[in-house]
Amino acid sequence: MICIAEPGPAQPLGADDGAEPPATLRGFHPADLDAIMQIVAEGLHEHYDATLYGTLSAAWPEGFLVAADETDRPIGFLLGVNQTPNEGRVLMFAVDRTARRHGVGTMLMETFLDRCRRRGLRRATLEVRVSNAPAIRLYARFRFSVVDLLRGYYSDGENGYQMARDLA
Repeated sequence: MICIAEPGPAQPLGADDGAEPPATLRGFHPADLDAIMQIVAEGLHEHYDATLYGTLSAAWPEGFLVAADETDRPIGFLLGVNQTPNEGRVLMFAVDRTARRHGVGTMLMETFLDRCRRRGLRRATLEVRVSNAPAIRLYARFRFSVVDLLRGYYSDGENGYQMARDLA
């Protein structure tokens, strides 16, 4: 039996329907703030102070990836930080409901992990709600494994998993 939080057999990481992702990747722009905050509210069920995004973007601009549609509207993002030596952390990661299962999340995660490696980081970590089975499966495809249970981690009291992977 395979736990949903453990890496399974290797699977291709491209778009699920074989098409190119409906997005281009770029860095964060202050004009993205409203769209990203909406994606966070709907996808992550959290609300953060608006100043947080700019502050974290300034700390490591290459770690804040935005997937934008053909009109340059954000449809997904990954906000990564490098607060610990040798470790990149996915602080926030979400894709708009209408853009899911088209390779946008895969594109964001692959690019983030590549940027971590180029920065010389050796490990990547993230947190995920224990109830978010689709996200846990996605992370397992990227060889993340559960390393800890975080009791009451989220603002609504839900538990989280801390997941990690080596970047070697």
